Amino acid sequence: MFAKKSNFDPERFQSAEKLEADDNFIPCPANDGDELYPNGIFVFNITRILECISKYPNKFDCVEVNVIDFPGEFSSIDETHINSVDVSRPVIMAEISPGNYSLIDGNHRMEKARRMGIEKLSAYQLNVQHHLKFLTEKKAYLSYVEYWNSKCKTINLAARTNSLR
Repeated sequence: MFAKKSNFDPERFQSAEKLEADDNFIPCPANDGDELYPNGIFVFNITRILECISKYPNKFDCVEVNVIDFPGEFSSIDETHINSVDVSRPVIMAEISPGNYSLIDGNHRMEKARRMGIEKLSAYQLNVQHHLKFLTEKKAYLSYVEYWNSKCKTINLAARTNSLR
C-alpha cells in the first residue's frame, strides 16, 4: 500500500492524532551562535535539539536511513564545508507531517555520504512531540499545530473512506 522509504512511517501516518495548542507555549530561545533550521515560518533550534539528545539519548530513536530517500543537490551546500563533516555522526529527522520525516540537520553529511557511495546513515528520528518545543516563535508554533491538524483531518478522512470499501 505504501512505498517503503526510511523517511516515511506508514503506521505513524495512520495513527497520527490531532494536537491541542498549548496557550502557555514558550518558544525555544535562539541565542547568538545557535544553529537554526528554517523551514518556512517554522524555525527549529538545532543547537538545543542536539543538547537535549546528548542529555537524554534514550528518549530518541536512532535509526538507519537510506541516503537515496532524501533529495540530492541541496541548494545550500557549502562546498568548502562538505569535506570536514563526519558522516558517522547521526543526522536529525523531524516528523514535519504525520508519518513524514524531513531532514532538519545533516544536509552536508547526507550529501557527502551520497558522493562517497554510502547507502545508509544513522539518524535521530524526532516525532512531533519531540521537536515542537524547539520552535523559536509562538506564532510559528500555533501555525504548526494548525498545519499538523489539517494533515490529520485528511488522513482520518482517507482512513474512513478506505474502511468503508
